[in-house]
Amino acid sequence: MSAIDTFLQMVHDSDNIVFFGGAGVSTESGIPDFRSKDGLYNQHYKYPPETMLSHTFYEQHTDEFYRFYRDKILNASLSAQPNMAHKKLAELEQAGKLKAVITQNIDGLHQKGGSKNVLELHGSIHRNFCQHCHKFFDAEYIRQTTGIPKCDACGGTIKPDVVLYEEGLDNDVIEQSLYYISHADMLIIGGTSLVVYPAASLVRYYHGHKLVLINKSSTDMDHTADLVLHDSIGEVFSKIKL
Repeated sequence: MSAIDTFLQMVHDSDNIVFFGGAGVSTESGIPDFRSKDGLYNQHYKYPPETMLSHTFYEQHTDEFYRFYRDKILNASLSAQPNMAHKKLAELEQAGKLKAVITQNIDGLHQKGGSKNVLELHGSIHRNFCQHCHKFFDAEYIRQTTGIPKCDACGGTIKPDVVLYEEGLDNDVIEQSLYYISHADMLIIGGTSLVVYPAASLVRYYHGHKLVLINKSSTDMDHTADLVLHDSIGEVFSKIKL
């Protein structure tokens, strides 16, 4: 039996699947990741992307933060469309087999693809709040502004509800993620190098025997997985027939 056939059999035999995904899920929709050859870390800016997406940089250079955020994060995410991985995950959820999608991505493509129970570890570009009066603004509002976006009600600065470097994850999202992972009969990890902590540490709470890693490159957890597929995640998920 091929690795793909083994994966499909695991999916068929499971009814409590949890998916844990990273940037590799979105790169197939045209959104750049950080660490690949063409990723943001290998492009040239006045400051490194990790610096520009930090809490300190946001506070001290808000205008420069938003210039980079609109150009490289917001525009790419809003123009992207769900790929086969997003669509098949939504189908698995609708069929009652998938219980949760846990994602490190902030682009909202899982919801756009039809998934309902999505736990966003690093927040979402689609939620933005005035830091003074807490009024909500969508992503398109931010994209249409120039400079530092201001609240149209009180004039306060609007901040995206995304977890910047130096900021902590939301405890409620972590607790929900731990619950789903620890109760899953199958955990599929896809499109992540598992080097971003603390998010990557959550997968260690899985105690079952159907741990599947789908990633184009190897990870430090390959040796602990029950099945490893070094392949395109969209290509792998396209094989699922419900």
